[in-house]
Amino acid sequence: MDPKDQHILDDIVKKCVKGDRKAQQELYKLFYSKMMGVCYRYTNNTEDARDVLQDGFVKVYCNINKYNFNGSLEGWIRRIMVNTAIDHYRKEKNIFHINDDYILDNNNVESSETIYSQFGEKDIMDAIQSLSPAYQAVFNLNVIEGLQHKEIAIRLNISEGTSKSNLAKAKQNLKKILTKKETPLKHE
Repeated sequence: MDPKDQHILDDIVKKCVKGDRKAQQELYKLFYSKMMGVCYRYTNNTEDARDVLQDGFVKVYCNINKYNFNGSLEGWIRRIMVNTAIDHYRKEKNIFHINDDYILDNNNVESSETIYSQFGEKDIMDAIQSLSPAYQAVFNLNVIEGLQHKEIAIRLNISEGTSKSNLAKAKQNLKKILTKKETPLKHE
């Protein structure tokens, strides 16, 4: 980011701390698209994603005074959005638990690169959106956010075994969904 842009962003944050509505609108406009994408990955539809986004920005505005200007503002806001999405998931969805003893052997799950590399981003995102809420949450937190199963278990209030199992099942389901598609993109 250009130092001049960073100065402008810092100024917006300082005004938000003081409760300046115009600065809050500016912050919202600056990060709407990226944060909507984050929220959409954790919900099954645009309406839920918008709800999570709105709740997340309320939390951003209420806690903006805790932002210490160390590190990325975007990263700080993103973490709030992810946590808000997880809270939404906990409240709104019945988590489908798989027996902790049933953890798929990694040999049964084909390499994801082989499968996913054949398809476009929209096909993959559509497939992820069609997963059950439990599988979708674990898949997003592990594959997209890069969290380990221990942290996923804590955040979703499930066991590590359930996290591992749900991830394996999510990958299996994605494979099934994507291999049923008739027109994957071909690499040339």
